[in-house]
Amino acid sequence: MKSNVGGMDKIIRIIAGVVLLALAFMGIGAPWTYIGIVPLVTGLMGWCPAYTLLGMNTCPLKKK
Repeated sequence: MKSNVGGMDKIIRIIAGVVLLALAFMGIGAPWTYIGIVPLVTGLMGWCPAYTLLGMNTCPLKKK
């Protein structure tokens, strides 16, 4: 798996994931807010399967 999630994208995903999960654990908006696990995991891994399917890449690494 090549990294396809760049710096600012990672930060936004991690923050959004943490906020959504915090809301879920507080009982606000649950069960839909448990979807926050997806942006959190993709932000921490640096790889998004949807980006792969769509041919997108926000990572500043040069392609070889």
